[in-house]
Amino acid sequence: MPDFLITPFSNGPHVAPLEVFVRLLSALLFGVLIGGIYKVTRREPNTGLQFPTTLLLLCVLIAMVTQVIGDNVARAFSLVGALSIVRFRTVVRDTQDTAYVILAVIVGMAVGARSLWVASIGLGVVGLAEGLLLLRSRTGAPAEPDYILKVRTGPEFDLDTLVTAALEDLVQQRELISMGTGKQGEYLEGCYRVRLAAGRTPPGLIRAMQARQGVQSVQILRRGFDAD
Repeated sequence: MPDFLITPFSNGPHVAPLEVFVRLLSALLFGVLIGGIYKVTRREPNTGLQFPTTLLLLCVLIAMVTQVIGDNVARAFSLVGALSIVRFRTVVRDTQDTAYVILAVIVGMAVGARSLWVASIGLGVVGLAEGLLLLRSRTGAPAEPDYILKVRTGPEFDLDTLVTAALEDLVQQRELISMGTGKQGEYLEGCYRVRLAAGRTPPGLIRAMQARQGVQSVQILRRGFDAD
């Protein structure tokens, strides 16, 4: 490569391109392992490939960032300022997914900092823990699936009181996720996470909600299958 192309990038400790490639390739392999553990141990069906792919890419990107920063504190602060303009609006639905994001970040940092033992042992311990949790969940009694219930009522009704009364004997767990108005206050809409009681079915829940005065529409979605 001509000297006029090498000289502008020769400041600081020299790292051979082959070393950078090996580190990033190692980060890629670790990312594949993280995504594989996620897919195997995930309890919700139909998780798809979007989130595991994100974990893979995140691991590689963090390894790159770690090599860019190196031991330069000023560069680290500059990078934080540059990345602060990015806004992430995707909501992580499960706290376990957040743990996998943190795992990908830590493993990527370890690979970029040439601490392969930290990445290997940490990933092995996490994989073992997830395997034990998965085994425990499979040997225990099967839990009822969670659903997302969306209810729309007129603005003159107390939506939460109405839903609570309608679901009293139908669900064993209920959690309000969001509530708001639509079309300049023409209706109220609430979103709940519910777990049906034993012997209850989604059609029965819909019929019970529709029988309540003031309910305009009811929608129930299996958690993990909704497109929101």
